[in-house]
Amino acid sequence: MSGKGGVGKTLIAGGLAASLVKRGFKVLAIDADPSPNLALMLGLKASEAVKIKPISEDKDLIQRKTYTGYPGIYRLQFRVDDIVEEYAVDTPLGVSLLVMGTVKGAEGGCTCPANALLRVLMRHLVVERGEAVVMDMEAGVEHLGRGTAKHVDYMLIVSEPSYRSLSTALKIHELSKSLGIPNIQAVGNKVSGPGDEAAIRKFFSEAGIPLIGLIPFDEAVVEAERAGSTPLLLSNKSRAVASIEALAEKLVGKIEKTA
Repeated sequence: MSGKGGVGKTLIAGGLAASLVKRGFKVLAIDADPSPNLALMLGLKASEAVKIKPISEDKDLIQRKTYTGYPGIYRLQFRVDDIVEEYAVDTPLGVSLLVMGTVKGAEGGCTCPANALLRVLMRHLVVERGEAVVMDMEAGVEHLGRGTAKHVDYMLIVSEPSYRSLSTALKIHELSKSLGIPNIQAVGNKVSGPGDEAAIRKFFSEAGIPLIGLIPFDEAVVEAERAGSTPLLLSNKSRAVASIEALAEKLVGKIEKTA
């Protein structure tokens, strides 16, 4: 899940993850946004969410995995499967959550041990684990890297009907293509009426980017977030959440056809 900041990536990522759990999948959600909020969206309380330390900030873990004893030299090969077992957090919606923190550097050139650890871990999560993985990422996809990106089933680019948001979506699409991601599709969010829908459809049609779904603007989402809760746990399902569940069903159908 990628897109400009504030377009609603976290709502859609959390909604997709929760929907996949309902469909019988074992789901791992990864928060790779610099300002992580996926824990709250998945139903954890603020007091619980603040206790989750991003892996990128865990100096003890990074040293334990990469340290060689020689200044400026660190390991590039190390096991990371134990990190998931130790650091993944269970959420009220049945989704396991891993807070990664920021991941930078796709093609090398970055010799930071923290980023080396995150790149190895990201590849392990996408390539080797037999479960559904949903990533909520920062704008841009450089941090996936070519070795990981080619194993991603879908890159969903979320955009709201504003020029800046749509322009950012176009840039992310170009970068995703350069990384070799096979399926790149757009999701229109916060669609408040026919004018918004028409603008989104026109932009992505002219850009040649498939549009896989539209999520309506929903005051229930705003009210839930204002109250410090998640719209995914509302007793009366909101229109936005219902649309995200329909998106999840569509994605599962597409992946099953190509499996």
